[in-house]
Amino acid sequence: MLASKNGLSPHHPLPGSVPPPASRGLLIAVVAAFAVAALGDLFAVYTGVRLRTVLDGDMTASDLDAAYSLYERAGRVQVVTSLLCAVLFITWFFLMRRRTELLAPNWFRKGPGWAIGAWFVPVANLWLPYRIASDMWNACALLPTEGRSHRLPMWPVNLWWGLFVGTTLLGRFTAARLDMTDSLAGLNDAVTLYLAVDLLYVAVAGAAVVFVVRLAALERLKTAEGPYWTPVQA
Repeated sequence: MLASKNGLSPHHPLPGSVPPPASRGLLIAVVAAFAVAALGDLFAVYTGVRLRTVLDGDMTASDLDAAYSLYERAGRVQVVTSLLCAVLFITWFFLMRRRTELLAPNWFRKGPGWAIGAWFVPVANLWLPYRIASDMWNACALLPTEGRSHRLPMWPVNLWWGLFVGTTLLGRFTAARLDMTDSLAGLNDAVTLYLAVDLLYVAVAGAAVVFVVRLAALERLKTAEGPYWTPVQA
């Protein structure tokens, strides 16, 4: 293992440079926002099923208008809950990026500002936030010691980002299809696709909560106990 002149690992910050563990208030707010967003998505699933039932049955014009109006209302609820979730999550993401840099500054390939900016760069926002999340995750990994390696599983990061990107792209395709439809059959097909998208967004919210909670726990552990991993003796 490489060491600097003062005997510290190059991935270990100077003594006293790591602040106390972050407040859990924002973390709780982020988790709650994802839960609310998931409920909004489930409401959209309910209204989508209701609209499909009307489309597939013997409907009247008033039945169709009522079902479609409720479906559009669910869409507006999703917009509000998603915006709330995005604001809280990106705020947490930025603050966590700043904190984890203190634990392992050499891991990061982008400056802290990219933890916000990366989400707003067209096309590049399909992978830049993932790179930042991966850097934060690796920065929270404990360093090997006693000649033994310690690997930190990446599946929470990969699961969350894979679901998020896949669902986002499917959602854009479905929205375009709904905008172009000019028949009840086309509307039925688009609503069916949206049912899958909304259910996937529920899964995205769950995977995001796993990522957020696990990363916060790793950051707290490394802040409190130091950078080195001590194997548990059997």
